[in-house]
Amino acid sequence: MKKALRRVLIGAFWIGVWWIIAVAVGLPKLLPGPGETARALLRLSQTAAFWRSVGLTLLRVALGYMLAVLAGTALAAGCWRVKGLDMLLSPLRTVIKATPVSSFILLVWLWLQRSRVPVFISFLMVLPIIWTATQEALNAVDGNLTEMANMYRFSAWKKLRYVYAPSVKPAFMAACMTGLGFAWKSGIAAEVIALTPDSVGKHLSDAKNYLEYPDLFAWTVTVILLSMALEAGLKALARKRREEKA
Repeated sequence: MKKALRRVLIGAFWIGVWWIIAVAVGLPKLLPGPGETARALLRLSQTAAFWRSVGLTLLRVALGYMLAVLAGTALAAGCWRVKGLDMLLSPLRTVIKATPVSSFILLVWLWLQRSRVPVFISFLMVLPIIWTATQEALNAVDGNLTEMANMYRFSAWKKLRYVYAPSVKPAFMAACMTGLGFAWKSGIAAEVIALTPDSVGKHLSDAKNYLEYPDLFAWTVTVILLSMALEAGLKALARKRREEKA
């Protein structure tokens, strides 16, 4: 209860700051306050287009994110196991990390349908995060544990379950949490630039182009709330799995 109350008070404080700035500016069409934004969000949430766009955006980001987790884990395991593969693919990982997401969006836009651009961009931004964290965790596995597993002739499955998985899990879960934020932000950015139909990003772009700033703020609040919900859901899932194992 104390933690929840603290969060409510912090949220109320920043909403108050927002309201004070909006009142000081005195231009609700350009800088809507919390009230105008809430009314715009309520109006938008009563339309089928709002929920369709939210649902499809979540689906695109989730698909790219899950593919990145699977591919990143597989690449980490492969590069950890085969050093030659690591030398071959490490430049690719470096290029993905170094290239701005906007450049990838513009390039991919030339090759893929607009509805697929956010999926690919979410995948691409999360892939090196999972890949790097998992591979580094595998490299850091205690050698004494692996020697003990070999001494007792553990099968490959037992080694994975009792040696590698517990050692890698903390870093892997942290990477998944970080990657989720990157997937969400990059996916929305891809929708904005590629003008993906039936998407939150497309509505953000339209609101900005038509100077509908209350709608722009309402869609931005939607993005923030959905991001918080996704993060809370992932944390709850991880906590539930820990409790089941305990």
